[in-house]
Amino acid sequence: MQLQAKTVVITGAARGIGRALAEEFAAHGANLALIDINADDIADTQQACCARGVTARAYGASVSNEEQVIATFDRIVSDFGRLDGLINNAGILRDALLVKAKDGVVTGKMSLAQWQAVIDVNLTGVFLCGREAAERMVKLGNGGVIINISSISRAGNAGQSNYTAAKAGVAAMAVVWARELARFGIRAAAIAPGFTQTTILDAMKPEMLEKLLAPVPIGRLGLPDEIAHAARFIFENDFFDGRVLELDGGLRL
Repeated sequence: MQLQAKTVVITGAARGIGRALAEEFAAHGANLALIDINADDIADTQQACCARGVTARAYGASVSNEEQVIATFDRIVSDFGRLDGLINNAGILRDALLVKAKDGVVTGKMSLAQWQAVIDVNLTGVFLCGREAAERMVKLGNGGVIINISSISRAGNAGQSNYTAAKAGVAAMAVVWARELARFGIRAAAIAPGFTQTTILDAMKPEMLEKLLAPVPIGRLGLPDEIAHAARFIFENDFFDGRVLELDGGLRL
């Protein structure tokens, strides 16, 4: 797919990887529908994309709310007249050990609220956006591309039962969707980034960051721009389908 004049939806577009995705695609001529839970938060990303000479619109919606997702995708098709791609990037963290104990005394555990919050956004949100994007792509008849942003944590990372389950799920859904949607000219894939330089890790203490990077063969964090470049590769390579692109600096959990 050539990105020039195509319409691509990006969720969680306000900052970090989402913003990098938006700017990368805008730089190559794509028009952007930018979704975040608060439309005001996307203003800087929207402005940066428009400065590239493309059309970028902001949409405030919770990806875990079915009614909001349906209404938002209806608005996007009405505003742009087409829908060529979706990048499911929105996600949250609510890390906790399944059970925390010392000397046989349980002192804490992952709450149902922590579990459900991550599943709602990181898994159900991807399902809802993927479903609504696919429906409109089928109706419009122009094909398209769906990318789910997974994570290296899909392999199983301590303290992340909720996040691991969600990120494994979105990778698996990409494979399922590739098989189901190919006959409509729709490709689906996923990217599983390793530890990436975002505001969450920027706040980490140096000694903790050093420990985090120790097992990474390439010896550094990934950059949001590198994730965005990988997403553009998937869009532009029409033979990439039903696979998870692992972008982790050689790290294995």
